[in-house]
Amino acid sequence: MSGAVQQRPEAGGTRSPGEWSGPWRVTFDTNPDDCNLHCVMCEDHSPYSATQGDRRRAGLPKRRMDIDLIRRVMEQAKGAGLREIIPSTMGEPLLYRRFDEILDLCAEHGVKLNLTTNGTFPKRGAGAWAERIVPVASDVKISWNGATKETHEGVMLGSRWETVLENVRTFVGVRDAHAARGGNRCRVTFQLTFMETNARELPGIVELAAGLGVDRVKGHHLWVHFNRMRGQSMRRNPESIARWNAIVDSAREAAERHRLPNGGKVLLENIFRLNADNEGDISPSGECPFLGREAWVASDGRFNPCCAPDALRRSLGDFGNLNRVSLRHVWEGEGYRSLQAGYMKNALCQGCNMRRPVS
Repeated sequence: MSGAVQQRPEAGGTRSPGEWSGPWRVTFDTNPDDCNLHCVMCEDHSPYSATQGDRRRAGLPKRRMDIDLIRRVMEQAKGAGLREIIPSTMGEPLLYRRFDEILDLCAEHGVKLNLTTNGTFPKRGAGAWAERIVPVASDVKISWNGATKETHEGVMLGSRWETVLENVRTFVGVRDAHAARGGNRCRVTFQLTFMETNARELPGIVELAAGLGVDRVKGHHLWVHFNRMRGQSMRRNPESIARWNAIVDSAREAAERHRLPNGGKVLLENIFRLNADNEGDISPSGECPFLGREAWVASDGRFNPCCAPDALRRSLGDFGNLNRVSLRHVWEGEGYRSLQAGYMKNALCQGCNMRRPVS
């Protein structure tokens, strides 16, 4: 996930009948089963994952969202504070066959697109995609998991280092040219999963981002979906946490030393030191950045409160399906409000990778 945490509008004030305060951002799981890469940490497309094979053996179709659901939810959220939408962060959203309609809906509603893509820019190439995406985008997060060819390709199986490097140059070039003409300037971000395999290269990723004109480096600690990946967690013991903390310091030094073409610093997000005494809690007293602020909609319409792996977030409750009830009905409903009030009673929330220190 990306973007600085933004507070929801304060309750109260003068509102006309029918007005309400909804999520500032909605993520739509448009096509989580469609991907052209096999990243080792991915819950659905890793070579260690059984989910795609299980779906095929069960005769289940691929999960693909009806564009009418997106259209309906955006219409319901009009005037309720919606500022951004995110297409699927699982799978490759640019493979969604109705993606152009999502771009058109953003333009129609005056809502920005926040995109996470694996950097391959399938079907059209980076230049053509950039021409369509840049005018309506707030942030384009390109999955990036190494400062070297060996590491990046070893994590994002199927990726080609030289190709994705050139894709970034092309995309940033289109972004900069569009901004120079007075158009929208979207942020470009490198987004990674922090693991033993790639964490040592984080300072190098910061340096690479600066040289390419990539504004931000953001990431999150590994969700361990498979036993084969347990040894990759930087949170698994005091020794791994100490290594991580040293890497954080080096990444911050790299951001100071290596500047963007405009002289600014690469923004580092979610790159903070951990306390070795709290292996199971990434941020004691840290708040959830999502509840009451953002919403997730599964491909079948199920409302989800956060971006935790699907099997885990189902444990937080059943809040309703947006094919049958309105977004407002769920957002203001008793079940969702109860979760907001008591989420830290849940083991999932206590160990969540996304909670952040209170600044």
